Amino acid sequence: MIELIPAIDIIDGKAVRLSQGDYRKKTIYSAHPAELAKEWEDIGIKRIHLVDLEGAKSKHIVNYKTLEKIATQTNLVIDFGGGIKSEKDLSIAFDNGASMVTVGSIAATAPDLFSAWLHQYGSDKIILGADVKEETIAIHGWKEESNLALFPFLEKNIANGVQQIICTDIEQDGMLQGPSIALYKKIMKHYPTCHLIASGGVSKIEDIYALETAGIPAVIVGKAIYEERISLKELKQLIYSSL
Repeated sequence: MIELIPAIDIIDGKAVRLSQGDYRKKTIYSAHPAELAKEWEDIGIKRIHLVDLEGAKSKHIVNYKTLEKIATQTNLVIDFGGGIKSEKDLSIAFDNGASMVTVGSIAATAPDLFSAWLHQYGSDKIILGADVKEETIAIHGWKEESNLALFPFLEKNIANGVQQIICTDIEQDGMLQGPSIALYKKIMKHYPTCHLIASGGVSKIEDIYALETAGIPAVIVGKAIYEERISLKELKQLIYSSL
């Protein structure tokens, strides 16, 4: 059964969504992200993906108070990302309740530092974030493109011990036009043992079933839930069908 991971993207302590990573295309969905998280927990969700968008843009964690609220008010496993650029940022994330962190830009720009974190904290705590546009890695909250091709980037990091990868197709994210199944199948064909988490483009419950059929281990869902294209009832049915 595919693992279902709802996303909460944070700006100014509020749950928002961007379209294709554009900070000018922002929609606010909730002023109380912890209440959203609790609602999901109540239907059987076990894990969420919490992203500090201001942190990603500012290159240091900003919204750690929101992380702390969710961690203290729920029992959810929280994967936290956005703005993790230093050992201090890692400490802030873990001290405020993150179960694991997603690191993308540092893996691209300072691979030796990322490797040190991976071996210090373990592959169960450090997730590789691979944000891609036309199979090229993007960094710093998608504001910059690197010169790194996706597959050599994954190859190097998996060989170094990475087990979990969140791969976001930027062109699909927030667009509700369907996930990049062909890209994810290609990744799984190359690296069948990795725990690949697909992110971006899910618009309806059928998209999740299509990812499951394609053999993708996990999926992050955001805007489709907020805009009720996928209902809580459908999510609950999907969760309990796997029990």
